Amino acid sequence: MHLSELPDIRSRRDPDGAAIADDDVELTNAQFADAVRRAAAALRAYGVAAGDVVAVNLPNTTGLVVTLFAAWRLGAAVTPINPSLVDAEVDYQVRDADAEIVVTDRAGNSTVHVSELTSHPAADDTPAHVSDDALALLIYTSGTTGRPKGVMLDHANLDAMCAMVIEAFRLSSSDHSLLILPLFHVNGIVVGTLSPLLAGGRATIAGRFSPSAFFDRLERSRATYFSAVPTIYTMLADLPADIEPDTSAVRFGICGAAPASVQLLEKFENRFGFPLIEGYGLSEGTCASAVNPLDGMRKPGTVGRPLPGQTIRIADGSGGPVADGGVGEVLIQSPTVMRGYLNRPEETARTVVDGWLRTGDIGRLDEDGYLVLVDRAKDMIIRGGENIYPKEIEAVVYELPDVATAAVVGRPSAVYGQEPVLFVAPNTGATLTAAQILAHCRAHLSKYKLPVDVTILDELPRNAVGKLDKPALRRSFSPAAQPA
Repeated sequence: MHLSELPDIRSRRDPDGAAIADDDVELTNAQFADAVRRAAAALRAYGVAAGDVVAVNLPNTTGLVVTLFAAWRLGAAVTPINPSLVDAEVDYQVRDADAEIVVTDRAGNSTVHVSELTSHPAADDTPAHVSDDALALLIYTSGTTGRPKGVMLDHANLDAMCAMVIEAFRLSSSDHSLLILPLFHVNGIVVGTLSPLLAGGRATIAGRFSPSAFFDRLERSRATYFSAVPTIYTMLADLPADIEPDTSAVRFGICGAAPASVQLLEKFENRFGFPLIEGYGLSEGTCASAVNPLDGMRKPGTVGRPLPGQTIRIADGSGGPVADGGVGEVLIQSPTVMRGYLNRPEETARTVVDGWLRTGDIGRLDEDGYLVLVDRAKDMIIRGGENIYPKEIEAVVYELPDVATAAVVGRPSAVYGQEPVLFVAPNTGATLTAAQILAHCRAHLSKYKLPVDVTILDELPRNAVGKLDKPALRRSFSPAAQPA
């Protein structure tokens, strides 16, 4: 089954069955298929054709999912945009992706309001023939060079990833996903939406996450699973003791995007009575590459075994093998490995070598073949499940003419895991304030990327070869200075 055909197939098989819902809309399979056909006709009227890219700047709603399938029906690809991005960041992604149009719920030039898509008459046609290697998604991930880059995922990538998720979690027509992660990430798209729909199940898209309201939403939906990040599970595990939700419908929760402590996993499971399945993956691998088994031995402190159809090996600095149990870079070989970075052949060649995805993460395989991550990619900060690359923030700070040197490192946070902090050395004789720097950052960076602290020094520490000594900056966080 091709994704472009899925709405029509579901409508023919069970027109009155539930498909997708959000806080305001519930669509049966027939209504979902009709909305997709209307949206496809509207996109075509705006000039979208096979091979084009449609940018979608929407919050988590059924409208975003309808737009995905409408674009695929025409043979076009989609680049989802984080709704919290500022205008400069949105403009960059739209230009870099060479998007034909932008679908949004905001007024603006060269945009299409999402309400226009389903107000258009539905076309009585069939989905375009789309080859497996046709581009399906452009997922933008923060780049180590300071600019986000588009991860190219084709339909074969999505088909393989969804099949692996369905097999690993035994998804069926009785499953119901409660989606609380953003739909501009592959987890929300693949695990929370596409996989349950392909398995014959349904998806409910929750609105803005609130710890106090979450379990009420879970109970009302009778969802069988959901996916979240450690920050969310920490908030839920710390809810007042008098909150005792009915979780009898829930088969499991999925935990990813950042490391979770053994203590958190045990605390959550003991309180709420269903297992948390920890996994590991990245956008360049379409979503997930390893997961603890739903049935069988789960090993807290690991991110599980490779998903069926994927191979993980540990390599030394030159790409060669390490001894059994040895530590090295995590490499992945799988039909889910991306086609590459859009318009970045050199970065693609460094990242995908002889068919192996070089993750930049450091880990080891234990005696049972479970992956243990021992370090993150060199400098990446994971704040509440969101990846933040220091160079992107530093590039913005360097736009200030009085900045001589800038360095961003992650500071531990009990709530978010890590938060970015900024160290700056001004040019000789220049006067800079933290307020000036932060005001500039706010105009060019999303809120979640903003440094939580700015320290101005006469000069920043360097190592013996003259490079910025970020480990020294990290060591400057004394226990007393770290957030409680």
